[in-house]
Amino acid sequence: MEHATIINNTIQFVKDTLKNAEGGHDWWHIHRVWTNAKHIAQTEKVDLLTVELAALLHDIADSKFHNGDEEIGPTTAGNYLTGINIAPTTTLHVQNIIRYMSFKSGFDKPVFHSPELAVVQDADRLDAIGAIGIARAFSYGGFKGRELYNPEIKPDPNQSKVAYKNSTAPTINHFYEKLLLLKDKMNTDTGKHLAAQRHEFMETYLKQFYTECDFNF
Repeated sequence: MEHATIINNTIQFVKDTLKNAEGGHDWWHIHRVWTNAKHIAQTEKVDLLTVELAALLHDIADSKFHNGDEEIGPTTAGNYLTGINIAPTTTLHVQNIIRYMSFKSGFDKPVFHSPELAVVQDADRLDAIGAIGIARAFSYGGFKGRELYNPEIKPDPNQSKVAYKNSTAPTINHFYEKLLLLKDKMNTDTGKHLAAQRHEFMETYLKQFYTECDFNF
């Protein structure tokens, strides 16, 4: 099967699977990550098919929507790729990218890395920061019924993996516990450059947010 056909079929599979997904983890999130990944891949020595498949399938079954099951994503992706006769080595590579690319995976000692993972991870992290990242954070916070902001609940940027996964803190806390940390976790030069711009926007946004929260006119 030709590269273009594989990608087009995978796009349709993802669209069908995520048609009722939460707004921050829907097809358009996937599309942005896929687009970012292709852009970053232009300056990296990677296998483009692996990068594109991992970007398209990385949130096909996100653990936070499946009772914390961190294997459902790699398993779902693997079943799909096996079903369309993708080479077992590529399938396993894509599964490992999905398994180890998330922010929460960073709490554990690294057990897998590849240039392709670096590209897809950067692409996904870019979609978690900047204007899009802000919109996605509040979309998910609303989906979970969380407070926007509560000055009595302080953020904890040094929390454990378990605490991070189980957090019900206000959405603003998420900026300090994840989003503002991502700039310094980028892998590629292209990713670092793009992240710096988006990070600066988030800092500007937070300054305005706190200004509007101060009612001492």
